[in-house]
Amino acid sequence: MSKKQKTPFGIFAEALNLYFSNFSRFTSYMTFPVLGQIVGLLLVFGLTYFYAKNMPVLMDKIPTLNSLPVILGTIILLTLPGLIIFVKAFWEFLVAYGAINSMVENLLKSGKVYDFDAHTELIKRRTIPFVGLWLLVGIFSLVAICPLMWIICGVFAIFFVLIFQVFTYEPELSPFDCVRQSFHLTKGHFASTFLLISMVGALTYVLLPHLVDFLFQYLHLSNALVMVTLPFFELLPINELNATLASFYLPAIKIEDIAMLIVSTFVAQVVIQYTLPLRSILWALWYRQLNGFKFGNNQEIKTAKSRKKSAKRPSEKLMEESHKKFASKKIDRNILKRAMEKDEND
Repeated sequence: MSKKQKTPFGIFAEALNLYFSNFSRFTSYMTFPVLGQIVGLLLVFGLTYFYAKNMPVLMDKIPTLNSLPVILGTIILLTLPGLIIFVKAFWEFLVAYGAINSMVENLLKSGKVYDFDAHTELIKRRTIPFVGLWLLVGIFSLVAICPLMWIICGVFAIFFVLIFQVFTYEPELSPFDCVRQSFHLTKGHFASTFLLISMVGALTYVLLPHLVDFLFQYLHLSNALVMVTLPFFELLPINELNATLASFYLPAIKIEDIAMLIVSTFVAQVVIQYTLPLRSILWALWYRQLNGFKFGNNQEIKTAKSRKKSAKRPSEKLMEESHKKFASKKIDRNILKRAMEKDEND
């Protein structure tokens, strides 16, 4: 049975419905990946700040601390817990790019999302190719920093927007093949893909962050955050910076303005990270639609599909390996089965 084609507006509306109908579940799922990064950074900078502020007193009371190796060792020990939390949360956030795509199968079948651990495991057990895919994204991002490459990289970013969906739904493909398959899927649908990027970008990168920032301003929460973080910003060389600005006849900058800008940016970033599920759902739906009438045009993929008729599918191999891994832990095998099964009518 062929998929019913929908307009970009229909895809966008369906993604909104699936996301907000499971808003509390997705919010719970993203809490550690998002807030864990914040807690980790706060521990790193907070402990380092208080140690640096009280270092002279500590050196007077404990002469052993008056040594460069001891100072460096103490700083490393103080920052290590925060760094561990941050790295763990950041990795979980990256994994969510793939895991949420797997959850879409459950959403489309039952309207609910469940078995978070199973969906996450399906990505983590392919860590090496997943890291390789992110490495390609990192290289592309470094190239995109150059202003001369903004337009070119912006165009290619539209073609490569489905790489994580390809990675999740076509586990037999390498990271380079994921990039190539994303290009094949979006080729001929550039305008529609750009329209979807514009709509979801305007909502999750502009409208919602500004709305939350407005609420923070209205409730004076931003001012409270500024007062809490102001001691950290006072460590900045603001006087030297203002002296440099004065030499160019530019107005001076207040430390409070810098703190407010950082707080507003921080709030916006939290909102953007929390809305990752909405973007992933949108691109998963778009992948499914394009894959329904574009997949067969790629001759290499045709050949791969013909081979899979007489061999086990990559998803089936992943299932068997998962069963072996979790057998000793007495985890219900149906969890992974539900996470990996696909609609046979697709």
